[in-house]
Amino acid sequence: NGTSKAAGNSPDAVPANETAKLADVAETADALKAEIAGLKDQLLRTLAEMDNLRKRTDREKEDTAKYAVTTFARDMLAVADNLRRALETIPSEEREHLDNTLRSLVTGVEMTEKDLGTILGRHGVKAITPLDETFDPHLHQAMFEVPGSGKSAGTVVQVLQAGYTLHGRLLRPALVGVAKNGAPDAAPITEKSA
Repeated sequence: NGTSKAAGNSPDAVPANETAKLADVAETADALKAEIAGLKDQLLRTLAEMDNLRKRTDREKEDTAKYAVTTFARDMLAVADNLRRALETIPSEEREHLDNTLRSLVTGVEMTEKDLGTILGRHGVKAITPLDETFDPHLHQAMFEVPGSGKSAGTVVQVLQAGYTLHGRLLRPALVGVAKNGAPDAAPITEKSA
């Protein structure tokens, strides 16, 4: 009698309702562990997205600062072109025969052109003068082909107007004439649409 009672009260024996409670606690613990793992993953993804957003915002801010002067720089290219055209109206061999007043004027225009180029360069504007280089459609705009130039096909043989980049980004393509295959009198120069 006493032995059966003692066996029923053994410290290792757990009542059925307690076993169910332990199973519920274990199930809840597993669910909480899974939720914690999911929240950790979500937190890591959010942190990564925030870091990417910060980097992208920094790049965009840098690009905005770099390229904010694009319209102004493009407008200033017209000034540079006009200074160059003014200088080209007087051939270099004739400059020696100019009177002092005109020679001073030409010198002033040359200095102004040089200063403008320096200032544009300081702000990231770089001239593209591709004479004798291979035609690059990303930097040059072919205006015509030149047959019989003695250069290999696709070589820039004439620069009508210098091109420019702003911090490596094309601001204006160089307008060029490109060597064409064929005999010197194979075909006349053909204009292409701009």
